[in-house]
Amino acid sequence: MNNNPNRIAQTGEETVPKNFTYTDAGVNRQQRHESKKALNLLRETYKFSRFGPVMHLPYSNIFQLTENSFLDLTIEGVGTKVLLAELAGRYDTIGVDAVAMAVNDVIRSGATPLAVSDNIHAQASNPQLVKEWLEGIVDGANQSECPVVSGEIGDVAEIINGISAGAGFDMVVASIGQVAKDRVITGYDIKPGDPIIGLPSSGLHSNGITLARKILLKQWGGKFQLGDKPECLGREIVNEMLEPTKIYVKPFLKLTESVTVKGAVHITGDAYTKFNNLTSYSKGIGFQFDNFHPQPIFALMQQTAVELGFAVSDEEMFTTFNMGWGFGIIVDKADRDEAIDVLEKAGAQPQQIGKVLDKPQITIRHAGRKLVLV
Repeated sequence: MNNNPNRIAQTGEETVPKNFTYTDAGVNRQQRHESKKALNLLRETYKFSRFGPVMHLPYSNIFQLTENSFLDLTIEGVGTKVLLAELAGRYDTIGVDAVAMAVNDVIRSGATPLAVSDNIHAQASNPQLVKEWLEGIVDGANQSECPVVSGEIGDVAEIINGISAGAGFDMVVASIGQVAKDRVITGYDIKPGDPIIGLPSSGLHSNGITLARKILLKQWGGKFQLGDKPECLGREIVNEMLEPTKIYVKPFLKLTESVTVKGAVHITGDAYTKFNNLTSYSKGIGFQFDNFHPQPIFALMQQTAVELGFAVSDEEMFTTFNMGWGFGIIVDKADRDEAIDVLEKAGAQPQQIGKVLDKPQITIRHAGRKLVLV
């Protein structure tokens, strides 16, 4: 077994009985994609857009506010990361994740987040828990320079049943942003050779948590106790898993003031296969990624899976997890250096992580392997 925590474990180095997937963990990717076909029903409502047609973008729909501006409204949750907060008894960072998931989605269209709103369903409105939940939301709002203008907390004990008595909750945040018509990031005109610039993640962020929990934590059949400190992490594993999602609002919007952004991808659910959405707007393209520095927790998952008697393939990792990059940006190749310079000055630690190809496939090159993602 590969014991280097800075590489993805090579599952071919020893025989393991079964590949463990996100579907095995309880999130059926194929079923989710099939279910999303029902979203077409919503198109019937677009006729009520008051000031002009709804514009379809690679990752969202925006609606017209004035002749020259659009609004982007996004709503997001943090999934089963709330269970990690309950398990650790630490609730003051999960709100950062919730805000991050919403505002990082809003900026993909080029929009500036104007406000956020939260909705928390809880077993009970415990005053201390409410305070900690809101502390995290305020932290996220401060990072994105966005007011929290409304919210709701509902006591729904018959629906929400957590793992700690009286502490169960679910958290959702919505954000609305505004973008000028001539600044909308449409996904058009992406060409072979255009660079893909990555902004680093802080770790797991808020996706793939169900798979990670069931490999890493004894609570769900995995290896480690809550307070265990794997050597490669240097801290308690639950705190590594709870590390808040990075917020990219300020450096990304600074970039859009200087450079034309052709495509922007928040690398969340479905990970690098999300880039496929762009191929409906710029035909005949694909993507190659060849620069990865995944945090040790990703290799730890694969290594731990082997110890537990199964395997998580590299393909599964790159279709479930961000693998060290939380946000991808595509610019014209002539703008590459300026884009990286602007992002560096904004403290975003950018790197070119790949390029656009002239054939419709997603290729991952990492640790001496080439993967083609379906």
